[in-house]
Amino acid sequence: MTIKIKNRKAYRDYEIEEEYEAGIVLKGPEVKSVRQGKASLRQAYARVIDNEVWILSMHITPYDNKGYTDLNPRRRRKLLLHKHQIKRLRKKTEISGYTLVPLKLFINEKGKIKLIIGLAKGRREYDKKQYLIEKQMDRDKQRELREWQKKH
Repeated sequence: MTIKIKNRKAYRDYEIEEEYEAGIVLKGPEVKSVRQGKASLRQAYARVIDNEVWILSMHITPYDNKGYTDLNPRRRRKLLLHKHQIKRLRKKTEISGYTLVPLKLFINEKGKIKLIIGLAKGRREYDKKQYLIEKQMDRDKQRELREWQKKH
């Protein structure tokens, strides 16, 4: 698995409860751009529309040698999931406070481009600060442990 693009702010801004691996329907030039790492999940989000999951507002930079194809970089793209997963996501997102957030875009062992989406609840501002404080404390602990292991 080669992780190409991560949504770093998603883990800070949301409490991820479940993760799903989904295929993504892309056109030829988009695939080439993603393989070059020219995509962004920063403002992207997913929705269940008519029993299909779509990712909206994901930016894929147009490929330089695209030929005649002219695609909108922020067009909506279909995600490929099982029916029972889609039903579960639809039920959960209808409950207030849940949303679908793209977390990682990667290429699997077979060369297919996959997207990991998370079923998430938004964090409050003070929760975000607490998350960052805990993360920094974990880094400090790891650094001290490495230093102690070098000495002994």
